[in-house]
Amino acid sequence: MRKLPVTVRPLVAPTAIILAAALMLWAAPTLPPSLAGLKEAGAYFMLLAGAGMSLWFNRGRAFVAAVSMLLAYGGYRFALDLGADSFAARAVYTAAAVLVPLNVLVALLLPERGVSYHGDYRWLFVVAGEILLVAWIASSGRSALSGAAWQELLGHWLLRSPPAPLLGRLLFGAAIAAAAWSAWAPHYSKKGEPVSPLAVGIAGALLAFFLACEWPARHAVFGIFTAAAGAILVVSMLQESHRLAFNDELTGLPGRRALQEAMAGLGPRYALAMADVDHFKSFNDMHGHDTGDQVLRLVAARLAQVKGGGRAFRYGGEEFTVLFPDRSLDEVLPQLEAMRASVQDYRMAVRGEDRPKRKEEGEKRRASGEPDTRPLDRILSVTISIGGAEPAPGMAPAQVLKAADEALYRAKRGGRNRVSR
Repeated sequence: MRKLPVTVRPLVAPTAIILAAALMLWAAPTLPPSLAGLKEAGAYFMLLAGAGMSLWFNRGRAFVAAVSMLLAYGGYRFALDLGADSFAARAVYTAAAVLVPLNVLVALLLPERGVSYHGDYRWLFVVAGEILLVAWIASSGRSALSGAAWQELLGHWLLRSPPAPLLGRLLFGAAIAAAAWSAWAPHYSKKGEPVSPLAVGIAGALLAFFLACEWPARHAVFGIFTAAAGAILVVSMLQESHRLAFNDELTGLPGRRALQEAMAGLGPRYALAMADVDHFKSFNDMHGHDTGDQVLRLVAARLAQVKGGGRAFRYGGEEFTVLFPDRSLDEVLPQLEAMRASVQDYRMAVRGEDRPKRKEEGEKRRASGEPDTRPLDRILSVTISIGGAEPAPGMAPAQVLKAADEALYRAKRGGRNRVSR
């Protein structure tokens, strides 16, 4: 899976779960009677697990998705007891197909502030209001209070169902697009920020629930794809927690904890390299911490492209580690040299402080014909020093790492911007 691009990896779990749900539907007739209830109870279990986990991890968007789907599924199952062809069942189904993507879309458009922001629980009133509204609509024609106007409204072409009404489809499309934007836009707009598995999971859960809404009359399909939506949320939150625990947030590389885990599984043959950004402290002091962060991202992006089976980690500060399982030091020295040269040859443009941040503003100023007295963008370059080591008989990985660190300091003393062993 590590061979997959980092932008694609978060798609694997949601895709696999949706395919597994489809496979389960195909195998459902062969399930023993003792497991037949999973087609209905599984959705409750997975969505309750998703809601509980999002509450525990304080993930507001995931909580909105899980609770919305849970209430929609439970409400529709309850309405079916009044008759599959009843107005109540159709009203609750339409509400589910519209309100679930609407709730998630609103949550995605708002900043992620957790389940409770400074003890603010106003979202509870929103949930209660939606439940009361749906109950009122579903009881249309049963009392003078509810009236009969809702029956005519649900016949409108935007809300006509099943399958999912057009308004619901539009909202599902908008919510899935918003989740995808939340997942991938930071990766491209901020030069390599990691793709969020949770945002991808929310998009996948919405897709699974949309598939469920396409076949509401087939209870097994509705239940299994709803359970798949809950499972996707659970798995994506676990992946997100793993990413935050094992990956460095600034560079997107695996962090020291991930390095320790990888070192624990090494065989007798491997090579380790320690890399350090040359003169980073003085560079940081001269150009500022924001530029220093850009430098670390730049170096991390170059190290992440290492060939020869290597894997880069951020060790801490301006130090990085590259691990080569099943390789000797002689075999990886050309890769380390290529890595050093790649960083050295890269030129990074740093904007002058008075230059416009937006392209449109710059074009407007140039079109005015006024002489440009602002400082030009600075073109900066950085270099790294690298030290490599491999195990001698009886050496533990921690000792090899220390040997690579000593080789790194030999490279520093030798003039920097070089590879030492």
